[in-house]
Amino acid sequence: MASTNDLKNGMVLNLDGQLWSVVNFQHVKPGKGGAFVRTTLKNVLSGKVVDKTFNAGTKVDTATVDRRTMTYLYNDGTDYVFMDGETFDQVSVSPEIVGDAAKFMLENSEVQVAQHEGETLYVELPASAELTIEHTDPGLQGDRSTGGTKPAKLETGAEVQVPLFVNTGEKIKVDTRDGRYLGRV
Repeated sequence: MASTNDLKNGMVLNLDGQLWSVVNFQHVKPGKGGAFVRTTLKNVLSGKVVDKTFNAGTKVDTATVDRRTMTYLYNDGTDYVFMDGETFDQVSVSPEIVGDAAKFMLENSEVQVAQHEGETLYVELPASAELTIEHTDPGLQGDRSTGGTKPAKLETGAEVQVPLFVNTGEKIKVDTRDGRYLGRV
């Protein structure tokens, strides 16, 4: 249990049996009436974002979420297998929990795996990944006024838009959050 005065960004709360991460909080002391805390909360499992207001000093139930750096080993056909670098324990995670992160994960890459009471909540990748282009068509400069883009298939199977000058076999940097091309490596 913690007080609303102890809230911090990233803290995970257990409200009505669901886990919510504090995205933003603000202590408000109006001229009239009692102080309160205005928060923006994100559901850890579904990603839903809500605004919630608490009276100052209210007790809230905090949840302990264990975030560990793990190595992605392989996909066994149904689940993704990760290994903890300290204990060498292997954890199987379902594709629903991994989600879109699977498009940018290479074997032996390091990721953050968050667990609560032994249950995996989510997998978080670094902000960018360096991947090799497996196939892209040659870029033809046409009658366009600005630089164009073309689709490129990466070694992980993901497809991203790249500038016309990028060729097959080159290594590029990709934003793992939205799949944007960031540059050559």
